[in-house]
Amino acid sequence: MLLERLLLTNYKNIEKADLTFDTNINCFIGNNGAGKTNLLSAIYYLALTKDYFNNNDNNNIRDQEPFFIIDGYFTKNDLSERIFCAVERNKRKVIQLNGKEYERFSDHIGYVPLVMITPTDTMVIYQGSEERRKLINFLISQYDRNYLHKIIEYNKILESRNKLLKQFREQRTYDKATLETFDIQLFKRGCEIYSLRKNFLSEFLPTFKKYYYHFGPTTEEVSIAYQSQHHQENILELLYENHNIDIASGFTTIGIHKDDLDFMINDRSLRRYGSQGQQKSFILAMKLAYYEYTLQKTSIKPLLLLDDIFDKLDSQRVEKIVQLVSAENFGQIFITDANKIRIENILEKIKSSYKIFSVNLGQIQLVSEKKTLDQL
Repeated sequence: MLLERLLLTNYKNIEKADLTFDTNINCFIGNNGAGKTNLLSAIYYLALTKDYFNNNDNNNIRDQEPFFIIDGYFTKNDLSERIFCAVERNKRKVIQLNGKEYERFSDHIGYVPLVMITPTDTMVIYQGSEERRKLINFLISQYDRNYLHKIIEYNKILESRNKLLKQFREQRTYDKATLETFDIQLFKRGCEIYSLRKNFLSEFLPTFKKYYYHFGPTTEEVSIAYQSQHHQENILELLYENHNIDIASGFTTIGIHKDDLDFMINDRSLRRYGSQGQQKSFILAMKLAYYEYTLQKTSIKPLLLLDDIFDKLDSQRVEKIVQLVSAENFGQIFITDANKIRIENILEKIKSSYKIFSVNLGQIQLVSEKKTLDQL
């Protein structure tokens, strides 16, 4: 997957931009607040139909302007593709693929495989279980669109069941047959999602461990434990048995919407006992392992976005990351950094071609580039 050209209008602090990218490495340098990360989030928008950092589309429109536009020209499987995104203030977002508008944005998810790594990624360790469920949903959805549709259907069933529970509680009524109908629907869809999550983690773990040991000590045992009520074979019976509890609570207490992931190191909680270095290595290994896993599943190299990670990692890890991602099994890379000299020194140690863009208060310009022999 290659992003050849990116055009922006009124996106965050960028009034106008028209950028043509290198097929290997592209770097955006500038001070904090200059708008470097905005370029990565624009690329993320074209892949995931939303911003990585801000889900409110209106907040991504440049001050006082009525709309923003993100226009990307890609090459996928040697074919030219155009993805167009437009948001008019307080109106419906428009996403088009090759001129055809999507009716459901979920149909676009996975079309542009992408992995983004940011300094805030370690927050998923500390946040609630909902964020870890979002993570596994995101990871599977990028290569399995049917999985995303199953999640959407499950959530609709769950929402309907919860409305019924609240109605029973408020009106002091109870219709066992109707509630059991929702139980069966929730159970069937939940079992499908549970199986896909379980299979994913089983296949993913060996690759994850390989990347963790690339950055950290091989003497540490790391794992991702899948916590689910669906481990129990009598999950449908539990739904039946919990009717009174669910009515009193006003929500469904049993199901895959309660799943969680436990990040473990040496059989201990990474959140409670892991050092900052271990936590960073853990999440970094997860993201890079997912890159390889997606490539294996789709035979397409995802776009790799690295946001300001060189400031947050020690020099040894940075060196290993650059060596790793510049290898042939990785594709096009986009990097933000505040230090031009540092990034140039890092890039000069590898053979890949690159472009470096300067970003200053939303203004972007190409400042240096290196081509390989096959590009000349």
